[in-house]
Amino acid sequence: MVFEYILKKNGLDPATDMRINQSIDFGSTAAAFSGGQGDFTVEFEPSATALEKEGDGYVVASLGVDSGYVPYTSYSAKTSFLEKNPQIIQKFVNALQKGVLYVNSHTPEEIAKVIQPQFKENDLDTITTIVKRYQEQDTWKENLIFEKDSFELLQDILEEAGELENRADYEKLVTTEFAKKAIEEN
Repeated sequence: MVFEYILKKNGLDPATDMRINQSIDFGSTAAAFSGGQGDFTVEFEPSATALEKEGDGYVVASLGVDSGYVPYTSYSAKTSFLEKNPQIIQKFVNALQKGVLYVNSHTPEEIAKVIQPQFKENDLDTITTIVKRYQEQDTWKENLIFEKDSFELLQDILEEAGELENRADYEKLVTTEFAKKAIEEN
């Protein structure tokens, strides 16, 4: 959806200006591309870096850069849980904020060494390349505040794709109090 949104934003019609094959299982798109299917592919990491390292392709653009801050990751909780367990939510958000501060203040090499045990299928050089790319693309915000502009962008993308019938009210759905407090505490 993000890819098609970016294409449309740049004057291309995905339905008429190209043929997008969406019948390939997402986990198999890099292999299909390596096998000769298509002129381009949309990949998450580590598949994008693996294609480069294998000499099968090049990363030419970042959907994250071209789309703006799309909230790919967000956390949801029931209002009742938030009200009964604010200390748990705050500790969780504080930990995430510490992680964001870490990746924004350390080198790709330092970060890669720390996170490598979580990505055993990838060598240190691959992880370092990915982290460097993420830093260069400004992938990690400096804080966890889910901004209204990002919320609206997400809804624009969903709406454009025909997946959203009614827009949600940011003020009713999003709370930023825990993220703001995490900034103060970190």
